[in-house]
Amino acid sequence: MLSLSKPKEFNCLASYVLEMLTEMNVDQFKLFFNNLPVDPYLKGNYRFRRLSHFQISGDRLIKLPHRRLFQSKEYNPILGDVVREYEELEDGLIELEDFQKVIWEFFQFCQLCTKHNEVAVHQIRTTATSQQIGNPAPEGIHRDGVDLVGIFSCNREGIEGGETHLYKEKNGRPVISKVLHPGEFLVFRDDQYFHYTSPVTTSGVEQGVRDVFVFTCPGLFPSEDR
Repeated sequence: MLSLSKPKEFNCLASYVLEMLTEMNVDQFKLFFNNLPVDPYLKGNYRFRRLSHFQISGDRLIKLPHRRLFQSKEYNPILGDVVREYEELEDGLIELEDFQKVIWEFFQFCQLCTKHNEVAVHQIRTTATSQQIGNPAPEGIHRDGVDLVGIFSCNREGIEGGETHLYKEKNGRPVISKVLHPGEFLVFRDDQYFHYTSPVTTSGVEQGVRDVFVFTCPGLFPSEDR
């Protein structure tokens, strides 16, 4: 059962929100990022990923049956029109109270900006070594094709770069450029902003990592999985 808080104030037509969840113990998420399977759809084995879907019913968080991921080439020129299969988030992560709080934090914005009550959670690690840069957004400046997007930073270790940008126009100047540090949460309307995160490089260690949860409302899945 989730602990309910006051509704958010959010201008769905123009706003983005950048907040710091100061009471969140992000260190407890690290173990679960260490167990992520490699993303088989990208060359280089630098990205690791899981995906699960949840529904909020009253004050209860309900994990939904397994669904695959699908975007059209309109939104993802690299992996568009490819039905992708990722393992579910681990039960131990889902059971953490702080993880559930992050979902609820995102869902409060969903209540204001969409009729959907489903949240997709992408657990993503991007790595970098001296031989391989990590590219969190190989598709470039893009939209996802959903109502709302949230990026919650869990860990940055041994890396440089990974700056997140929001754009009103794809070829325009960014309205915000920010390295998201652990505990910071960026939420925005997908139809109002294009977004992009720059590549990460190692800062002199054997391997650096960037760990995030990416939330979308609703999820993205092929029609046969609806």
